Amino acid sequence: MNFGFVLKEGLAGFQRAKFSAIGSIFTITISLLLVGLFYIVTIHTSRLVESMREKVELEAFLAEPLSRQRINNIENQILSFEGVESVKFISKEEAARIFQNEFGENIYKVLDFNPLPASFKIFLKEGYRTPKNAGAIHKQIMEINGVDNIAYRKELLDFLDRRVKMLSTVGLAVGIFLAISAIFLVSNTIRLTIYAKRKSVQTMKLVGASRWLVRTPFIIEGILQGFVGGLIAAVIIYYLLTFAAGFISTELVEFFQIDLPFYISVILAGIFLGFFGSAISVRRFISETVG
Repeated sequence: MNFGFVLKEGLAGFQRAKFSAIGSIFTITISLLLVGLFYIVTIHTSRLVESMREKVELEAFLAEPLSRQRINNIENQILSFEGVESVKFISKEEAARIFQNEFGENIYKVLDFNPLPASFKIFLKEGYRTPKNAGAIHKQIMEINGVDNIAYRKELLDFLDRRVKMLSTVGLAVGIFLAISAIFLVSNTIRLTIYAKRKSVQTMKLVGASRWLVRTPFIIEGILQGFVGGLIAAVIIYYLLTFAAGFISTELVEFFQIDLPFYISVILAGIFLGFFGSAISVRRFISETVG
């Protein structure tokens, strides 16, 4: 195969169908821009949700009175459960100090005695901070003799779980829709190019040109469209994030810092869309045009 000829024809086709090519590039750019920005929001939202999950803990309140030995046994039982990362014992005295720090009142001055029970704060491992897993651990701990009650933010976990699932579903749907739109437009552009060059394609086949020599220039044209669209989308995303970073507090700057592999992925995604769209068009319409 003459690669120089193939590349020249691919570039020539790209130049001949300028308006349709610009339309394909524009669609690929917008598609990747929207998908890229949505991906950034999704990833950082997931990180935010995970940081909120880390703060969700179970607090097991102990019945009274319990010996120190029994308290140690309960602690060991809790630590033996799968998904429990660590346990912190809160004595009645420490619970009174926490109450004073949070509410500004000394419990002994309010009630003349300390009604706050001793408890264990239970921290879960990553992957177990979900409604289902936390509920299972809650059930196991409640079966321990000496545990009176357990408090944990079940509603918050339910809320986080629903929002993460919704965000993932919407992101997937948007990504698929935009990718299909981009592939369709690239395919249509290449189809118009094939139709415009139908006599040249027929001549090449008559003189014995191989299938790939005929088809490859159109595929290269699609790849070029995808590359340009992906490159433009990556540049726009970079400058949008850089511009936005100048208007936020330093605590949130990390949200707008994206590593180089992300931008490379955007360009590669554009190349893939261009290749796939052109491959579909070449396969479907070369034979029809020549025939």
